[in-house]
Amino acid sequence: MKEKNLLYKGKVLDINLETAKLPNGKTVDLEIIRHPGGACVLPLYDNKDILMIRQYRHAAGGIIWEIPAGRIDDGEDALSCAARELEEEGGVRAGNIEKLGEFFTTPGFCTELLHIYLATNLIPCGQKLEADEYLEIERVAFNKAVDMVCQGEIKDSKTPRLQDSKTPRL
Repeated sequence: MKEKNLLYKGKVLDINLETAKLPNGKTVDLEIIRHPGGACVLPLYDNKDILMIRQYRHAAGGIIWEIPAGRIDDGEDALSCAARELEEEGGVRAGNIEKLGEFFTTPGFCTELLHIYLATNLIPCGQKLEADEYLEIERVAFNKAVDMVCQGEIKDSKTPRLQDSKTPRL
């Protein structure tokens, strides 16, 4: 049994009150955020620096370190989203892009599945920021970025996955 009642419809997400039957047979009401998913990309230069961004995030209370990422648009796949965000936010195109994995950002109440990509052979092309974006690009040594994660300087949920990625510690 699954019943959905739309509480809010937004341009980025929807919020439902859903009745669900648990594996133990109990029925519960859950507030669920429905999100189309997203993609993030780790841009790696030939010298093993990575392209990082410092982006203003109102909900986080200011400017935070991140890797390029964004929401998957209607009709778009995760790979296309990653390539688009790399160009829009990072100002580069990838000569090669490969999927590293995917994870649910907050599975207790949100459906967002985030796909992680590694981009190499980077080609400058210029940023194409959206009207509601403010960010700065910085090149950071890969090991320094991992240290920044370990020291708590990088606080967003996707960038700490640098420690877990198939990209070797250099």
